[in-house]
Amino acid sequence: MQLAAAATSSIGSSVRATSRFNGSVALKVDSSDALTKTPGVSWAVEQLRSALESREVPTHGSGRPAVTIIVAPFGAVLANSFALPKERGPETVALIPSNGGDRSILVSGVDARGLIYGVLELTDRVRATDDPMIALTLPDSIVETTPNRIRSVARSFCSEIEDKSWFYDRSFWTSYLDTLAFARFNRFNFTLGIGYDFPKGVTGDYLHFPYPYLVKLEKYPDVRVDPPLPSGEREKNLETLQFIAAETERRGLDFQLAIWTHAYMWTDSPNSDHHILGLTPASHAAYCRDALAELLKVCPQIRGVTLRVHGESGIPEGSYDFWEILFDAFRNAGRPIEIDMHAKGLDQRMIDIGHKTGMRLTAGAKFWAEHLGIGYHQADIRATEYPRENVTGTFAVSNGARNFTRYGYGDFYREGNGIDLLYRVWPGTQRHLLWGDAALASGYGHAANFCGAAGMEICEPLTFKGREGAGLPGGRDAYANRQLGASTLDTDKFDLTYRIWGRHLYNPGTSPDSYRHSLQKTYGDASEQLGIALANSSRILPLVTTAWLPSASNHSLWVEMYTPTSILPVKEKPLYSDSPAPHNVSSVSPLDPQLFASIDSYAQTLVHKEVGPHYNPLEVAQWMDEMIARSANALSNAKKTAAGRMSSPAFRRAEEDILILNGLGCYFASLFRAALCYSLFERTGDKQVAAKSLNCYRKALESWRKMATRAKSVYAADVSYGSIPIRRGHWLDRVPEIEKDVAALDQYFATANVTNTGIDAIALIAAPRRRPNYKASHIPAQTFHPGSDLAIRLQTEDPVAEVVLWYRHVTHAERWLSKRMERNGDVFTAAIPGAYTQSEFPLQYYFELRSEADATFHPALNPTLSNQPYFALYRRA
Repeated sequence: MQLAAAATSSIGSSVRATSRFNGSVALKVDSSDALTKTPGVSWAVEQLRSALESREVPTHGSGRPAVTIIVAPFGAVLANSFALPKERGPETVALIPSNGGDRSILVSGVDARGLIYGVLELTDRVRATDDPMIALTLPDSIVETTPNRIRSVARSFCSEIEDKSWFYDRSFWTSYLDTLAFARFNRFNFTLGIGYDFPKGVTGDYLHFPYPYLVKLEKYPDVRVDPPLPSGEREKNLETLQFIAAETERRGLDFQLAIWTHAYMWTDSPNSDHHILGLTPASHAAYCRDALAELLKVCPQIRGVTLRVHGESGIPEGSYDFWEILFDAFRNAGRPIEIDMHAKGLDQRMIDIGHKTGMRLTAGAKFWAEHLGIGYHQADIRATEYPRENVTGTFAVSNGARNFTRYGYGDFYREGNGIDLLYRVWPGTQRHLLWGDAALASGYGHAANFCGAAGMEICEPLTFKGREGAGLPGGRDAYANRQLGASTLDTDKFDLTYRIWGRHLYNPGTSPDSYRHSLQKTYGDASEQLGIALANSSRILPLVTTAWLPSASNHSLWVEMYTPTSILPVKEKPLYSDSPAPHNVSSVSPLDPQLFASIDSYAQTLVHKEVGPHYNPLEVAQWMDEMIARSANALSNAKKTAAGRMSSPAFRRAEEDILILNGLGCYFASLFRAALCYSLFERTGDKQVAAKSLNCYRKALESWRKMATRAKSVYAADVSYGSIPIRRGHWLDRVPEIEKDVAALDQYFATANVTNTGIDAIALIAAPRRRPNYKASHIPAQTFHPGSDLAIRLQTEDPVAEVVLWYRHVTHAERWLSKRMERNGDVFTAAIPGAYTQSEFPLQYYFELRSEADATFHPALNPTLSNQPYFALYRRA
């Protein structure tokens, strides 16, 4: 919120400047250095040259240039006269103005990417203003480095109907990859075989088992797609893949190929579009090895391969022989290939198989399960994800002893396992609506390298659109109002989303200018207020997901188009089976149960007049109210501007999505209050709190109905992300189920035989608790010594009377421990015992602060919900 609301920069304010650039700009590229000769640097320089020429600024001319831009790495002769920075990390960007009066700018760094990003930064500035002289005036040096080795975007092919058009569209790819490069992503992951979780009930299967759609191997003449592809289509597919890979590399990005499915036989799939013929169980592994080897050979830009190695890959868990054979393709590749194995169920034997290739390994762990949470790693997993015993079958590993690897970092921070962690942000919470919260992206940028992790991959907006054969003609944007959508729109709507994610993954503390340029380019004088509105609206659903999660699976739960579960106990088969019984709203666990309280547990706390530090559902509802109010106010201000009054399609798209998100926020805030009142009624029998529950639920229904009715004219009747109703449809489709549940709750309260305990439940919630803001100070150690006590000291002020230290190894296989800290005046001390620090894992801890009347956490969540609410140590002394 604070980032989105920051004052307009000098570059931004120059958009309406009218002064003319007098003279030329000289572009001097150090021709003696290999870095400046790379395709990426050449491409970036052409982007800058084109931007200048579009402003009628010549880059060739006689006489002294008005500005000279020098592109040269640190250590080059051309850089010697500039004040070079000390920062020399990979991908460092340095823009350094000259100390003299010659108006020169050095674009420098230690590698090609640093040079590319520096040149693109100047390009952005030129594009954002009518006055290139202002754009190319740097009062101070700009130096940035990144803590994240990998900053990736994954785009999946899921639907022949919806995806073939953009797959073959080369103009789309040049524009799309430009967007990623300008946003400072450094990897693009083209994802195949993720259209289904299992090889069952398959319909749309194009490129699902991808090899025979791309290559024909002489050694396997009988392997083919049936019905056969049109003549030349397999060759066209491979040529397209080669084009995408080459264009990715030309922009300085690594090209990653993801192959999520290695099943070639579909079961219970009478309506599948194709079958794969000519393979047998005996030839399957060898064919996959040879086909992958061929792809690596004919597509030399492939720098890494992502693999799903648990049961959903179509290969039963424990089939190590298959992976041993497949991984021969890497051993014989003749170049480094980074192998990214999906962390779910990944065990040491699979890691050892990977190590035999000699390649770099990453474990692709889910960040906030398959959803979008607030800006930190969940402090703990839900009870349903704890390790299990005696599990057999296809998922014996990932559903059994390694169940805790399903939705987080598992135990992959174990010292010396030789595998990097890469976080993958899955498309569960918000898939289709515009997203743009710089504060949250900043939090993710910090969390991407938590305890030394390699970085983060974002599954792009619209991921899974048309999945499971649900593709529909007309493109992926699903606009019913064609004034808002266009046949070529696709991901252009999300340019700002890419910019915010990419720049904050590169530098979590990046200047707002890095995305404000995109805002101004798209929304003009409405940009500042629209940015504030979008930031607050974008924060709503990640908060819902964090505080209240009926299912960790995006396959089941789509919060953006939520299919409701009942406030009353669910008697039939539950819609969200991984929520606790009785599967109703108030029993649902938070995605982070360590820091957030469920609705039922908070009701229990209120009835017993206890005070707990956990973030509670009333608090969460109040936060959503505040986000909605800030968003609505900013949107109203944006509509008063010239751009808002003119209502361009881009403005209208943003406005409509903001209104849908705010409507969802109103619904969930009222739903949580209704469920809390229901839970209080069950414990007290207070008829007044029953009436309040019903009133809140009716308000939730009205909020949803109003939002959905407006959305009817905006989006198509079927926004399709899967084959069954919970993964497709429209917000209006959910109204009857909510109406039905409101009526059921009304009937229940009218006839319920619940003993009245005499507790005034209304009084328990009449004055919402305001979280205390106790002053506390703690300086964390920079390292820890395994086997030695880790002394911890916290200084506080009154009224803090008690402090509890909570600590844990950084592994989801274990639960948190606690101990009361010793008090000496305003100082509290404790030690994590040496027997506990003697571990292969990093350490994390936080404090619970208590007074006579209240309790809270330290560190507490900040106003934008974007900070890490605990301390972590991973460096060893």
